[in-house]
Amino acid sequence: MAMVDISAKPEVFREATATGTIKLKPETMQLIKKGRVAKGDPFHTAKIAGILAAKNTSTLIPLCHPLPLTNVKVEIEALTDSRVRVTSTVKTRAQTGVEMEALTATTVALLTIWDMVKAYEKDEKGQYPSTVIEHIRVLRKLKKEI
Repeated sequence: MAMVDISAKPEVFREATATGTIKLKPETMQLIKKGRVAKGDPFHTAKIAGILAAKNTSTLIPLCHPLPLTNVKVEIEALTDSRVRVTSTVKTRAQTGVEMEALTATTVALLTIWDMVKAYEKDEKGQYPSTVIEHIRVLRKLKKEI
């Protein structure tokens, strides 16, 4: 097992965008919109968490190269009264791509939303039947010579 040797590859501009969704109870979405979540604003906190996650991807994924990120943008959008989409775009000038960083940013942002609202998502048995994180995927990769 080893990291891929990228030492002979040239540095180029790279960008990747990843997305995913979380399904919540409509009542939970109302609490978010009204600013009544006890832990604070889940969307704002999730954006910060996503940015930090992208910056730390190589410490989380064992064979992932550490990259000098030049920009991380995490966007959060309520799609319906019970579904939220997170989209993360990461940029760098490096020898390898940033899709893992975009996926990590999206995933951690979604997990942060779940963590901040989980108290409102439990059913009478203490389970989370309505809360689902899904459709995490890379939407786009871009590579341009500098």
